[in-house]
Amino acid sequence: MQLLRSLLKQISYESVRGDDDRVITDICCHSEKVKEGSLFVCINGYRNNGHEYVPQAVEHGAAVLVVDDRYVIESRSGPVILTEHMKVNVYELIRDRNICVVGDDDQSIYKFRGANIENILSFEKAFPGARVIKLEQNYRSTQSILNAANEVIRHNRGRKDKTLWTANDEGPKVRFRQYDTAYEEADAIIRDIEREKEEKNAEYSDFAVLYRTNAQSRLLEEKCIYYSIPYRLVGGVNFYQRKEIKDILCYLKTIANGRDDLAVQRVINVPKRGIGATSIGKVTIYASANGMSFYDALLRVRGVPTIGKAADKIEKFTEQIENFRSRLSALSIPELIEVILEETGYKKDLEAEGEIEGETRLQNVEELVNKATGYMSTAEEPTLDGFLEEVALVADVDSLDESENRIVLMTLHGAKGLEFPKVYLAGMEDGLFPSYMSITSDSSSEDLEEERRLAYVGITRAKEELTITCARQRMIRGETQYNKVSRFVREIPSELLESELRKPASARESSFGKESSFPSFLQNQTTARPKRTTLRQQPSGQSMQAKALVTKGVVKSELDYGVGDTVSHIKFGRGVVKNIMDGGRDYEVTVDFEGYGVKKMFASFAKLKRI
Repeated sequence: MQLLRSLLKQISYESVRGDDDRVITDICCHSEKVKEGSLFVCINGYRNNGHEYVPQAVEHGAAVLVVDDRYVIESRSGPVILTEHMKVNVYELIRDRNICVVGDDDQSIYKFRGANIENILSFEKAFPGARVIKLEQNYRSTQSILNAANEVIRHNRGRKDKTLWTANDEGPKVRFRQYDTAYEEADAIIRDIEREKEEKNAEYSDFAVLYRTNAQSRLLEEKCIYYSIPYRLVGGVNFYQRKEIKDILCYLKTIANGRDDLAVQRVINVPKRGIGATSIGKVTIYASANGMSFYDALLRVRGVPTIGKAADKIEKFTEQIENFRSRLSALSIPELIEVILEETGYKKDLEAEGEIEGETRLQNVEELVNKATGYMSTAEEPTLDGFLEEVALVADVDSLDESENRIVLMTLHGAKGLEFPKVYLAGMEDGLFPSYMSITSDSSSEDLEEERRLAYVGITRAKEELTITCARQRMIRGETQYNKVSRFVREIPSELLESELRKPASARESSFGKESSFPSFLQNQTTARPKRTTLRQQPSGQSMQAKALVTKGVVKSELDYGVGDTVSHIKFGRGVVKNIMDGGRDYEVTVDFEGYGVKKMFASFAKLKRI
């Protein structure tokens, strides 16, 4: 027992609302464990917000409440300690009590959700004299996998030194495969899984393919379908299984980036717009044939063969989505949801379903608005992408049914806490993983270390076999990017890898120089590495294939414009042609538009006119 005032004096904290002569019997953060005289700490956790349980805590006899100053708390229990974003350390309130904390700083991967690795790294400063016990024995993976993980994570400076080891077998080396294109990579992964299953009498559920971004799943899904291999995509919209919640979240994902084909296809005719399955199928085929997302194909719908009158309806849909996007900076996420409900007619459709059913579904949507409001109030820098990622993270693991005999496709974030006998890490390229944003950000050192921890998490998901793959070129947002092998792969010594290096399909040199010199990245890790190059970053905006074409002034006869000409576009207006690339079936034209910036498009459906 202790007087509140003496407790506050110990922690040099005097901001308290109410009297301070209450007797404190104990300290807890679980409302069901509160008893008469407890000090209840309202912790804003991963799944629950402790502030929502104040009534229960008071009912159970809480004498004092410790709350975040962003929340308004009406307390009948007594004093309320106001904290600044919970930064009065709860540690200080309990520093004289026995406490045991378990954590792994190498698996701190949720910085974007507010997680702070310093909570682990500086623990001994907050608790002088704390005894640290390193748990370095791993019971999951082979030593070969752990050796690779140890070599990667040791490049982080902000960590506690430790080295994982295991009593398990050495196991096979980590396999590394580089392919010419992302399509070849996806095809090889799925075929390899089928071969491994047959040769080693494995189950489909033994395999997991992990990747950095959700957008990478599309090619893998297509290959699973092509080879008739059962799969489960974990990481999409799985928050509640109610139709209306899925619909609104898919609208939000479409507005956020439009790269999730499944999300776009779900809402393109919700509410009814007269866009049928036949039209959707034509657009899907067109998108696949041209290596673009479904939404990008919708933006170019006039170029889809035999699309007919559906083009007008599709354009109205994309115009509405683009309108929503243009208002993102002015709307909060709850306001955006309300706007979607009103302007798409979704709310009107729900109201028309009938008093009971429609009202129930509207209440479900209102609960989603509540979730968004909570995110806005707790996130340091709330964004639509951040909200969607948080929602997905909550649902990912919960949606995984381990009894299903299917290949698992999921993001690296979603895979934390899971394990699989055989794991494939796909898309291991600089610019993709680690992400381009982490490489170029103002806090690149911290961001890269977070990305490296994510790589460490991915590697250690594997129990028996680990395969790392990448592609020399990858289509991202309609742009072909040529990326180096991920620095996280290059941090693994060559003796730990079993590599199969394939020559590029074309005669051009890879991003590491001539193919014969490529293995040097594994043998000499101090060698200077070439800068990542994309089509947009080529000198004069030129692509590798197009450079010679433009230099010589060669353009196909059917084009009535060339590099340097001023052209007009039906949507983007006036612009100057910066580059023309011969893409085989079509020309890829780069235009710098007034007011819209640089755009890349295919000539056949861009319908550019020389001014």
